[in-house]
Amino acid sequence: MTDQYIVPNIWCQRNAEEVGRFYADVFPDTTTEVESRYPQTGLLDFQAPFAGEPLTVAVNLAGYRLTLINAGEEFFPNPSISMFLMFGDARFGGPKLARAALDRVWNGLLQGGTVLMPLDEYPFSPYYGWVQDRYGMSWQLSVNDEIDAEAEFVMPSLMFGGAAQNRAAEARDRYIEVFDDAALIGSFPYGEPTGPATAEALMYSDFRIRDQLFAVMDSGVEQDFSFTCGVSLEVHCADQVEIDRLWEALSAVPEAEQCGWLADEFGVSWQIVPANMGELMERPNAFEHMLGMHKIVIDDL
Repeated sequence: MTDQYIVPNIWCQRNAEEVGRFYADVFPDTTTEVESRYPQTGLLDFQAPFAGEPLTVAVNLAGYRLTLINAGEEFFPNPSISMFLMFGDARFGGPKLARAALDRVWNGLLQGGTVLMPLDEYPFSPYYGWVQDRYGMSWQLSVNDEIDAEAEFVMPSLMFGGAAQNRAAEARDRYIEVFDDAALIGSFPYGEPTGPATAEALMYSDFRIRDQLFAVMDSGVEQDFSFTCGVSLEVHCADQVEIDRLWEALSAVPEAEQCGWLADEFGVSWQIVPANMGELMERPNAFEHMLGMHKIVIDDL
């Protein structure tokens, strides 16, 4: 169980334990453990090979929770949702140590990975790079000398391209409206047309939901991919009232609704679940009940 309100979930293709060990080796102050397993019975036919295998693997990345979903080949992460890692001087003990820590992580992620933006100096950062690791997950690494040692190390970043091109501001405003205790932090439009991005499109904007940071941007290059279940955002709700409210506010694709999963109008996948989901899943036959649900109803588990 975690008190982190929104937990990014990464879809893994039958290798979640391996992915978790890789991240524990690459990232500083990071641990991993199998959190739940598929039941031995009651699975659908396509899930039968997973009987007894890990279902979710928890990764604690410097105090920030990620969940790895151990599943099949239906989905794969892509750069539409990446994790932005902020290497603050205060956290690592100075600018040289922050750069050295970033270099270690960069080199680890490059083992079988692909560079999306080279590690270099940019107008928005003195030291930044964007890499897709060997498992398809994307990471943006940046040195930031303006954040304190207690600031979050990890920030999910949503890139709006393909079918969602130029909708970053609309999505950001919608999320701030839907979630309690949410607020805009900064907003930086392109200012002039850049590839498929209009002048008014967002080059970068960040906002918070409770004490968690999120970033959005419109892609400045043509791309044929957008959001999928490869990376989803799991919201830990306090009660059924909150589940119902968020479900009604966010769900826009009825065919995507299943077992607490939904897709919003921008294509982003969310899981709307009770905060004590781990405890509920320990009830007899809870997994079998969930398989037949669309929205999770606590009283039915």
